[in-house]
Amino acid sequence: MHRKAKTERLKSNIKYLIKSRGETRLSLCNSSGLTRTTIYNILEGRVVNVQQSTIRKISDFFGVSCKEIENVDFEERDFIEGSFSLQGNMNPAAVPIIKESLLFLNIDKRVGELAATHPLTYYFGPACNLIGVLLENEITGVNEPGDLLIVNKGEASSSAEKLVYDKVAKKMIITAELYFDSDAFRVVGEIVEERFNG
Repeated sequence: MHRKAKTERLKSNIKYLIKSRGETRLSLCNSSGLTRTTIYNILEGRVVNVQQSTIRKISDFFGVSCKEIENVDFEERDFIEGSFSLQGNMNPAAVPIIKESLLFLNIDKRVGELAATHPLTYYFGPACNLIGVLLENEITGVNEPGDLLIVNKGEASSSAEKLVYDKVAKKMIITAELYFDSDAFRVVGEIVEERFNG
């Protein structure tokens, strides 16, 4: 496989591994020590020759080898393995998509009610209380308008990344903080998946 094809495979594998492993671009950057710019440039196809040290940091983060991440199609492999596993026939969960501007008008409604009144997307995996938040504003350095965040709605007790509304700054933020001042912040819930540009 020549260099350009390896870089394309690396790019598609990073996107797939982020999604399938419940990670985010932010968690990849934070844990691997790579900058957002580096990850962004790879994912946007702006780099043909990715440095071996960068590939090693990315593959270490996902627990795979450098050779695999450049040569193996993880999505195809997972699909083949998944179709023979007990989970292979799991039904997808319907997830209502709510625009950011309408979020707090709808946040306290039951998911079943929202699913009947909003457009739907589907989530493959264990699902309960999931909503899709369609961003209309940038979350600086992390997400752009048009990105869809699949969120496990409600207060979160783990150190997973959360979608939170900053009442003072009047904008959405993503943070792994555990405790919030309810006068200044409103927790939407834990982010379980990011889909870039919808």
